[in-house]
Amino acid sequence: MTGGVEQAETEPNRPPSQPLRTGWTTGACATAAAKAAWAALLTGEFPDPVEILLPRGQRPAFALAESALAPGQAMAAIVKDAGDDPDVTHGALVRAWVRHGAPGSGVTFAAGPGVGTITLPGLPLPPGEPAINPTPRQMIQDALAELSGHVPDVAVTIGIDDGEALAKRTMNPRLGILGGLSVLGTTGIVVPYSCSAWIHSIHRGVDVARGTGLAHVAGATGDASERAVARLHGLPEQALIDMGDFVGGMLKYLRAHPVPRVTVAGGIAKLTKLAQGRLDLHSRRGTVDMAALAALARELGGDDGVAARIAAANTTPEAFAHAAAAGLALGNVVAERARQVAAAVVEGSGIALDIAIFDRDGGLIGHAGPPALAGPSRPGPRPAMPEPSVPEPSAPGPSFPVSPLPGAPSSGAPVPDLPAPESATAGLAPATSASTAPVPGPAPRNLRR
Repeated sequence: MTGGVEQAETEPNRPPSQPLRTGWTTGACATAAAKAAWAALLTGEFPDPVEILLPRGQRPAFALAESALAPGQAMAAIVKDAGDDPDVTHGALVRAWVRHGAPGSGVTFAAGPGVGTITLPGLPLPPGEPAINPTPRQMIQDALAELSGHVPDVAVTIGIDDGEALAKRTMNPRLGILGGLSVLGTTGIVVPYSCSAWIHSIHRGVDVARGTGLAHVAGATGDASERAVARLHGLPEQALIDMGDFVGGMLKYLRAHPVPRVTVAGGIAKLTKLAQGRLDLHSRRGTVDMAALAALARELGGDDGVAARIAAANTTPEAFAHAAAAGLALGNVVAERARQVAAAVVEGSGIALDIAIFDRDGGLIGHAGPPALAGPSRPGPRPAMPEPSVPEPSAPGPSFPVSPLPGAPSSGAPVPDLPAPESATAGLAPATSASTAPVPGPAPRNLRR
């Protein structure tokens, strides 16, 4: 999560006006690294650059940053370039180690250093699996099959240098992905400042909450409101959804994937926009209608003077301050209007919905709907969601066996006899020297990938 006051939380990193450069997902980089390593294992030579096929038919080429070859095993690494997107993994070194698999094993996957392991239900892969998503797995399998002419028997381990530290700046710990980053991507391409990445993270947060049996989730517009609603309702971390400006996207997904209770939490300006009928709360989608707030103040008994001050206010918090000085409970009325707008989106789902409006200090200034709960969001003495433990890997699926080879370590450990990233060339015959340096760019800030 990012820091900052409520009004700035979902509007940092606004894209500049000039055209933006696209980049490559971790899944695309892992595919290129795996293909290069497998080619070297088959031929003794690393293709550099290495070309891959993306799901939509594009064929980009990637330069190798590192490579090493030894009998029966190979390693290749690609520097991730996220383009102009402020991606937390921009500049990270994505590695693939490959070795021959057991006959009939197909392509198997393991999490190397810096790639996480799934520990909670609700994600596309079950607990115990390496956090290498289905599309990157398919891309890697297809790339190796392109070289072999058929799906080969290959053990693939994917790692990301410093991935465990970088993962602490993402939603992975909340989603129960422990020990590192996820290998993601559905198209292979990073679109700068893409809304779809954020909405995807909202969906996965709801899925994990449902998978762990939570009966109450809260979507918040930013850090301050998230902390405040967690205190208000006694919610564990897995119940908190970082919805940002996308309240409509969250509610529509919840309508199709309901939980018994949902709280929408946010700051004054954001939830006033919701009360005025907007489901995308970003400033570019419109501002608060101060005249409508002034009319609402009159409905509450405010005189012409306070209505005029509200209509002329520079900010929504200033308008609320004028109402409070006049003794008008504007917060509760705005919360009720927001609840009505949100309830229309989830109508028929059986969801009990409440709205909580907080000031910059996390103080509750408006609430509508069922009252705050006295305890955690599901029955039993549960003051907080415990740190999940990493279970044993589950049985492999039919298309992508993921259990390691007999005698090999479980997911999350490097392949035997293959060195960890900090000593990747020790004991291995070096191939061509590194052909690229880490991609320069802004400090990574995005928490969505």
